Amino acid sequence: MLQRQISRAQFTDTDRTILAVLGSVVDRRRLADVMLIVQPATVLGWHRRLVARRWTQPPARRTGRPPIAGELRKLVRRLATENPTWGDRRVHGELRRLGHSIAASSVWNILRRAGINPTPHRSRPTWVEFIRSQAAAVTATDFACVDTVTLRRLHVLFVIEIGTRRVHLAGITTNPTGPWTTQTARNLLTSWNDDHGFRYLIRDGAGQFIASFDAVFAGSGITALRIPPRAPQANAYAERWIRTLRHELLDRTLIWNEKQLRRLLVECIEHYNSHRPHRGINQRAPNDTADVVAIGPGHPIERHTVRGGPINEYRTAARTTDLGHHMSTRETSFNAPPPNTESTEPA
Repeated sequence: MLQRQISRAQFTDTDRTILAVLGSVVDRRRLADVMLIVQPATVLGWHRRLVARRWTQPPARRTGRPPIAGELRKLVRRLATENPTWGDRRVHGELRRLGHSIAASSVWNILRRAGINPTPHRSRPTWVEFIRSQAAAVTATDFACVDTVTLRRLHVLFVIEIGTRRVHLAGITTNPTGPWTTQTARNLLTSWNDDHGFRYLIRDGAGQFIASFDAVFAGSGITALRIPPRAPQANAYAERWIRTLRHELLDRTLIWNEKQLRRLLVECIEHYNSHRPHRGINQRAPNDTADVVAIGPGHPIERHTVRGGPINEYRTAARTTDLGHHMSTRETSFNAPPPNTESTEPA
């Protein structure tokens, strides 16, 4: 009768307990005859769960290493990134000196998950690492050739500091000889301080760089390094500045004579050293000594052109008054009547 009225019986925990107890006192071979509502295997399963619940102990506290804090993980990655020659053991030792309790294997796992080799190659640094470590003491020099409208070729001698990307104009001539280059080197070193800190000067094998030229720099503690023949990539920083000079100035301006070229180069180098951001030094200018102060969106932006040429500089209106003396030597109009600034609201 129950099977005809109910398709599937619903049991409570009490029902399961009673049936499980009855099943334990009835012979298992007769369970199929006595328990018509459920299967014998179901009753036995209930009984096993009842016994397991009776003897279950409270969950024990898990033991093991405590989780590593996120700040400590960041510190591990920072030490490995700032010191590419350090392995996991060296980083672990530095952390112990700083008072952090962490296992060496944990340091190894953190570096591996961050994609950093826990055991870097310690014996042979790459050329990039070598140049960066020596950049503050290295300078480079080269000639940039400029053709005037009358097809007269002018030779521009410059020196660039590798560490700061600061450029110095050494001289301009139509006949670059060895004695002229030597005298130009003397004039350049006179404008530098005695504590310049430079150790090396990279140059090519041009005939203008004679022995007396190297001797002038050697007297100031700078050793001239000659690059291999037909290898301009060995003097890449100087070559890159020549490309910047052509792209931003020479390809957009007609040069008439040496006087005009000198005036434009002085302005271009001043813009390059004081305003133009450089990707190699974290988008800063070589002469920047303070961090950029963030401003709100309500300040107007003013455009200033360098000598009325193709190079533009942008500043906030608040900084214009502070730079009045600096801008007094520059052309600040670009085909526009006074006032000589153009204000635009930022997008």
